Amino acid sequence: MKLAWIFSGQGAQSVGMGRDLYENSAAAKAVFDEADAVLGYSISDICFNGPGEKLTSSIYCQSAIYTMSMACLAAFKERYPEAPAPVAAAGLSLGEYAALASAGYFTFADGLKLVTKRGGFMDEACKLTDGAMASIIGGKDDVIDSVCKQYDIDVANYNCPGQTVISGPKDLVEKAAADIKAAGAKRALVLNVAGGFHSRLMASAGEALKPVLDEVPVSPLRFPVAQNVTGAIVEDESAIKPNLITQVAGSVRWEGCVRDIIAKTGADAFIEFGPGNVLTGLVRRTVADVKLFNVSCMDELDKFSAE
Repeated sequence: MKLAWIFSGQGAQSVGMGRDLYENSAAAKAVFDEADAVLGYSISDICFNGPGEKLTSSIYCQSAIYTMSMACLAAFKERYPEAPAPVAAAGLSLGEYAALASAGYFTFADGLKLVTKRGGFMDEACKLTDGAMASIIGGKDDVIDSVCKQYDIDVANYNCPGQTVISGPKDLVEKAAADIKAAGAKRALVLNVAGGFHSRLMASAGEALKPVLDEVPVSPLRFPVAQNVTGAIVEDESAIKPNLITQVAGSVRWEGCVRDIIAKTGADAFIEFGPGNVLTGLVRRTVADVKLFNVSCMDELDKFSAE
């Protein structure tokens, strides 16, 4: 088995996530405890008990999902110490930080500090702008690109064949979504999110993140990582930090990440760490004949097989 690790992005959170990992895995508990100590407050309590509004806010959500994802990975390593080493890793938006931490690029603690700052900067950018996002299902790429250019908005996510997300000022996103639906898309739904993520409206957040990233010590990757803004495995590790800065306001090319990992490493199995199963669903819609696993709770750990 050639296994790739993938890590959940923002939006997958749910109150109660990680509680059974904390209670049944010493390795996962250690991750949650370290996160609480680093942050100076209990992100564990927010994960386990909410309330939902608090967990969903960017300033807490990104720290919570990052911590949860790394706790899932720790529980997996504890249960399956002989599991195949990954041939590559990737994460959706926020999840890219967990992918990089898993590959040893920076420590868990430094990654947590980064995503906490990132969440705060994005929260500020949301307050300064009136942004929105819309999910497009079954739309034609050329139509979506043309309409986005017409309204001067951005494509936020290229998730998988037939699934795209657009982002920008709320009034323009609503008009663009209506036009794309009228042009034949199966679905064009404005999402219930706090702002226009992965659009130019987040440029100030990317600029604010740069000096924070510059101060973080890094180490060589232990295995390849694909980055969102290029949709490809990193060839030059000096590009990682600039790509993380660009990612805040840039397009997430998730389909490209999946295809490039398979093309360059021969990955034939993907395991998603973190809440939910969105990413394995996107992989399933992108490629056939790969094994898919999830780790978001103890029960799912039992379903992994390296055979």
